[in-house]
This record gives sequence, C-alpha cells and structure tokens, in this order.
Amino acid sequence: MKNPYKNKSWFKLVSNKYVWVLLFFFTWILFLDNYSYFDHRILDQQIEDLEDNATYYQQEIKKDKKNIKQLKNSEQIEKYAREKYYMKKDSEDIYIIEFESDTTKQGNN
Repeated sequence: MKNPYKNKSWFKLVSNKYVWVLLFFFTWILFLDNYSYFDHRILDQQIEDLEDNATYYQQEIKKDKKNIKQLKNSEQIEKYAREKYYMKKDSEDIYIIEFESDTTKQGNN
C-alpha cells in the first residue's frame, strides 16, 4: 500500500522533523517559556509606565523644591497659608466667592 501523498510538497514539509522541531521551538518561545514574547510585551509596557511615572514625579519634585525655596520668605508663607488654608488674622473676615462655572452641578448625572 503506497501513500498517495508522499510525493506532494506539502506532505514533505509536514513530515519533516526539522519543521516540527522549529514549530515546537517557536511555540515554546511565544507561549510557554518564562520569558515568552507576550510576557516581554507586558513587562515592557510596565517599564514604560514606570518611566513615565518617574518623569512625572521628578517634575513634581522640581515644583516642590521651587515652592519650598519661595516659602523661606515669611511673606510668602503668609500668602500661601491665606490662599491654601483660608487662614486669616483676628481682625479680618474672609469671603469665598464661588461662581457657577467653578462648581460641578450635582444631581445632573
């Protein structure tokens, strides 16, 4: 009994042991290995996100250093306390004015 597909090119390709070894190798590398391609893509994305966070925090550190440098002056400390924490002197009154465009309308969700 002779195999009718033996002389076909696709059968020669499928029956080749080197093709099977390469197919197994690529499957292993893509999906099964601890350092698979898909794991590397996820890890690369995480690294990119962490680098973005690092640059953001470095910029925030620069801003904070600038603010700290400004707050060494007692007038700047007073201005900061008045603006951020609404502090006042005993003889003063504070009026906070809010415009409709500044507040978010609740209940219109």
